[in-house]
Amino acid sequence: MAANKMFEGQVPLQVAIVTGGAQGLGGAIAAMLQRNGAKVMVFDMKPVVEGASPELSSCVVDVRDEESVVAGFKKTVELWGRVDIMVNCAGIVGPHSATADIVDVAEFDKVYQVNVRGSFLMTKHSLVEMKKRNYGRILLIASIAGKEGNAGMCAYSSSKAAVIGLVKSVGKENAESGITVNALAPAVVMTPMVEAMDPAQVKYMTDKIPMKRCCSLDEVASITQFIVSQEASFNTGVCFDLTGGRATY
Repeated sequence: MAANKMFEGQVPLQVAIVTGGAQGLGGAIAAMLQRNGAKVMVFDMKPVVEGASPELSSCVVDVRDEESVVAGFKKTVELWGRVDIMVNCAGIVGPHSATADIVDVAEFDKVYQVNVRGSFLMTKHSLVEMKKRNYGRILLIASIAGKEGNAGMCAYSSSKAAVIGLVKSVGKENAESGITVNALAPAVVMTPMVEAMDPAQVKYMTDKIPMKRCCSLDEVASITQFIVSQEASFNTGVCFDLTGGRATY
């Protein structure tokens, strides 16, 4: 099987794409991958300052827009010739501290456009590139809210459940390809996105964590490094928990 024969020797080059990599969770993961020898292309809606390292580049990409996503992949391949790793961190919270009966449908749809459509498009075009070499690591950032549901966050919770379903399906489709497709479901990670939320909503989520604290960016980056590593070749179609004891299944 191709999956068993992949990279019996050294991997000559690791090229990673990280969406939402300008700051927060994506920024921490991009920095970790770069420290571990990968060339990193950051996709973000915000321009990223470049020039600090030849191993780091960036592209303004809207993950909701297929043409924008394709252009980002084209730039990556033109620069470094391949895509080995894709970590999709781009996401939005949307309505919070709001029950479903008062959530505006346009706001609900916006969350799905970014969190679900964006995850699908990034996965689709990662597969297009990775299948050329029968190797790849795809990781979609989900959330414990996608497993348990957070009251007051119906759009976010259901969108992250959809991301987990996407991973389980696509992981099975590509199980013999040498390409792994996984999700990571953190509990609360103190990022700019979380800092902008209603403090009462953040307290509600944090109180559910048996460790009674938020996850750190370094802790997310550390487990990500394993999931997207060459050695993690037997894990696919799975959602890894990072929840301080909160996860129930």
